[in-house]
Amino acid sequence: MGSLISAFLTYLVLMLIIVVVGGAAITLGITLRKRKDANEAAIVAEADKL
Repeated sequence: MGSLISAFLTYLVLMLIIVVVGGAAITLGITLRKRKDANEAAIVAEADKL
């Protein structure tokens, strides 16, 4: 019975690590995309002034 609980907790910790890494990757991707879009909009706005 103890080995069953140990195995369950091991997989639970592994799943939590995967979720945290995935969440960080998604957050980073969204942040970088917003930054890129803002830079492109600034370049277009600058080109329109010329």
